[in-house]
Amino acid sequence: MGEVHLRAAVPHDIPLLHEWDHDPDVDASSGDDDDFDWEYEVPRDVPWRELLVAEEDGRPVGFLQLIDARDEETHYWGDIEAGIWAIDIWIGAAADRGRGLGAAMMRLALERCFARPGVHTVLIDPLLRNERAIRFYERIGFEHVGIRWFGDDECAVMRIGRPVP
Repeated sequence: MGEVHLRAAVPHDIPLLHEWDHDPDVDASSGDDDDFDWEYEVPRDVPWRELLVAEEDGRPVGFLQLIDARDEETHYWGDIEAGIWAIDIWIGAAADRGRGLGAAMMRLALERCFARPGVHTVLIDPLLRNERAIRFYERIGFEHVGIRWFGDDECAVMRIGRPVP
């Protein structure tokens, strides 16, 4: 595996994001309510979110969304305290899965979240049926909080706290 970096998603990425979004594995892990409007969202700059592309040696390999769970405009996470962020993550192409890129991306995403003043917790919500993703998050250190329905999607809510120095 090469060196992995995160960068802001830009309009030039939209065709690739659409391609990844229609990959059968990505689609299966995204849930029933996931119709992301890339053309609208990618250029939009809001203080409660970062849309990021992961690159391995300069080649796009995945996508991440970092979200302030309290300030996010749809209140997806409900009434939640300050200092909690959430992550959406996926590897784009099937050939890039199982190579350690997800762990590298998650490490960088967690570092980025916890670098923000006041952030003490990061959440993630894989579909309950996505056992592979749940095992991946457990290996990273996420703990189960409970099961919750988000629209028509039954999800495992998981959390990880700020690392203790």
